[in-house]
Amino acid sequence: MVLWNAAKTKVQLKIAVQRLRTLQEKKASLAKMARRDIAQLVERNKMETARIKVESIIGDDIHIELLEILELYCEILTARFGLLDNNSKEPDPGIYEAICAVIYAAPRTEVKELNVLREMLMHKFGREFSLAVMENKDECVPARVTRKLIVETPPKPLVDAYLEEIARGYGVDYTPAKSDDEAGGGLGEAERIGLERKHSDLVAPLLTDPVGATSDRVAAKLPTIPPTEGSATPNANAGSSQAESKPAPAENEYEALKRRLDALKVRK
Repeated sequence: MVLWNAAKTKVQLKIAVQRLRTLQEKKASLAKMARRDIAQLVERNKMETARIKVESIIGDDIHIELLEILELYCEILTARFGLLDNNSKEPDPGIYEAICAVIYAAPRTEVKELNVLREMLMHKFGREFSLAVMENKDECVPARVTRKLIVETPPKPLVDAYLEEIARGYGVDYTPAKSDDEAGGGLGEAERIGLERKHSDLVAPLLTDPVGATSDRVAAKLPTIPPTEGSATPNANAGSSQAESKPAPAENEYEALKRRLDALKVRK
């Protein structure tokens, strides 16, 4: 472990700031080249490979943001070095957040200068304080630092947004594909509309016909039953209704045929 030395720590802070800035520029340049490659993959319709590369770019962007935050904290420690260079074993509230961030996040970066600075701070404030920071007790580490250190797969909407933005930036046509859930939802909606139309076709006559018209239409389709011998004579109203419902043309045709047959017999 590197021992605490005020003069060396001040120099180390400046070196760490410069190294963090250089690393950010390098990663940003590599990300730009990767975006160009992704645009070519989208143009060739190699979407699976493009998505994998986009996930890598998202991780690099988050890491660059972490480096920017650590650079800011190092600049705070440089500007407030008088609060850091004292005989107290407890950090001043004005630099407490910056010290916790450097001790916690430095091992998760590839910046050697930042790790040297971390060892200097750990030696100054002691083992107990350093262990508490590394375990993030009482959430002493800023949330914006811990969030950048979470390793997880980027959500699909974020990947689609990156792909759309990269394609627009390089003039490549790209349309996000609909998910299976959205496609299934559309099919279900079409089936639902079809069933509603079928249901309305069946129910509409019952709703639009006037009261009693449906029963009259059904009754009109029923065959008439001829009267049997010995049956009781119906009343006048019933007789008139039966007379209206009897097929009178059939009786007239039978009589006409009989008359024509009789006329032929007379000619013979």
